[in-house]
Amino acid sequence: MAGVALPTYLPSPPRGVWELGPIPLRAYALCIIAGIVVAILWTERRFVARGGEPGTVTDIAVFAVPFGLIGGRLYHVATDWPTYFGPGGNPVAALYIWQGGLGIWGAIALGGVGAWIGCRRRGIPLTAFADAAAPGIVAAQAIGRLGNWFNQELYGGPTTLPWGLEIYRRVDPATGVPDNLTGVVVDPTPVAVVHPTFLYELLWNLAVAALVVWADRRFRLSHGRAFALYVAGYTAGRFVIELMRTDPATRVFGDVRINVVVSAVVFVGAVVYMIVFRGRPREVFGRAAQEAEAGSGDEAPGTPASVANDSTGDSTEDQRARNETEARRQERSPAAEAGGQGGSASPSSVDAAPADPEQEREEDAPAEPPSAAKS
Repeated sequence: MAGVALPTYLPSPPRGVWELGPIPLRAYALCIIAGIVVAILWTERRFVARGGEPGTVTDIAVFAVPFGLIGGRLYHVATDWPTYFGPGGNPVAALYIWQGGLGIWGAIALGGVGAWIGCRRRGIPLTAFADAAAPGIVAAQAIGRLGNWFNQELYGGPTTLPWGLEIYRRVDPATGVPDNLTGVVVDPTPVAVVHPTFLYELLWNLAVAALVVWADRRFRLSHGRAFALYVAGYTAGRFVIELMRTDPATRVFGDVRINVVVSAVVFVGAVVYMIVFRGRPREVFGRAAQEAEAGSGDEAPGTPASVANDSTGDSTEDQRARNETEARRQERSPAAEAGGQGGSASPSSVDAAPADPEQEREEDAPAEPPSAAKS
């Protein structure tokens, strides 16, 4: 019996666009949308666990998402301006966001401005929102990298590794003109086998998301440190992967890809931020702030309200924190502080002072004879 032939390398999709009547369905755009949805849902879950009101994340996303898309496109155009404004360039094509080209640096920067506007309108600390959003953002980036696979872009140099990516020649089926974005594969023979750097970054981003979730639960990160950890982790991987890519890019300092330099600078900034803001307690806002305000004035620190604000979303860890809080509160209760300020001593205690000295003297005086009581 003849053996089954298995594919040697990873295949590329035969096309990246499907026509639904007059409407083109672009895989790149669908991946971006799917990533945004995942980021919003995951951020909502984490934000509510930290004490935020349900629905707040969606309100903030109304500002953050469009700002992020605009910022991502602006960064791409600015760092690849000869393609649009150089000799033979097409300035109008700078608006063709559906053809790919979103720079994560611009998306995060301008998206942060949009998030700041939304947080300000809802009275939410931007740093608390950023910490809740960090793993969702990097997971969205991973999903977005699938769009690069469909577009046959952002790959590395030739390789013979088993996970090498096959690149095909795509053409317009009506004219036969080469068209990598909207064309289809008519000949499945690969023209190149390359490093799938989009896949490397996808897997790295998922690992960074897991790291942020673990570190946030373990160390209760606050004041933007979870977000800074995401930035540091992502840029560390991007620095290495960027060196492997062979697609055209703006180069600085001689022959260095601009994103290599940006990754190094942003990494250093993120690490410095984590060091400067270490050890700070989590911000109090939303539901947790309302519960704290409604609590009694003499309530000891570490009440359930503050514990709710420090929730990590891990039910076991949160229950342990609540148990510790309850134990500390019982230790401070009046019943545990007998004889102390605010406490109540037992009447049989040898150290208890008489309630009324005059009454004590009357009780110790000899009783009068019965005759005197009758006279």
